Amino acid sequence: MTIARDIMHAGATCVGIDQTAAEAARMMADLDVGSLPICGNDDKLKGMVTDRDLVLKVMAAGKNPAECSVSELSNGQLVYAKADDTVDTVISTLTAHQIRRLPIIDEGTLVGMIAISDLARHLDDRRLGELVEAVSQN
Repeated sequence: MTIARDIMHAGATCVGIDQTAAEAARMMADLDVGSLPICGNDDKLKGMVTDRDLVLKVMAAGKNPAECSVSELSNGQLVYAKADDTVDTVISTLTAHQIRRLPIIDEGTLVGMIAISDLARHLDDRRLGELVEAVSQN
């Protein structure tokens, strides 16, 4: 049985909870990613920030990215999977929350990320199509 640990990208670069939206945007550009996990000073996962958050909650809202903390951008709902969760559990979580990327934790510590592109290498075309359709409802 395939589990999250088998398909995740090990390791993930966090943006610190006190860092700014501008710093998060630079990190995303440097890493060529569309989202970053937000971690506290205790290195525990506190949330996620996406490129969409930066556009809608900072730029479109007229906020100064250099003064807006990433902690202001997280929606407060922490969504993740455990490293030993099955792929079915990962898919259910992505679908239920209509998200495309999922942080993976092990014993409370962030150990990796799973994106739909990671699942694409492990799912048949039908199941992948269903997942993409389910997370693209809004």
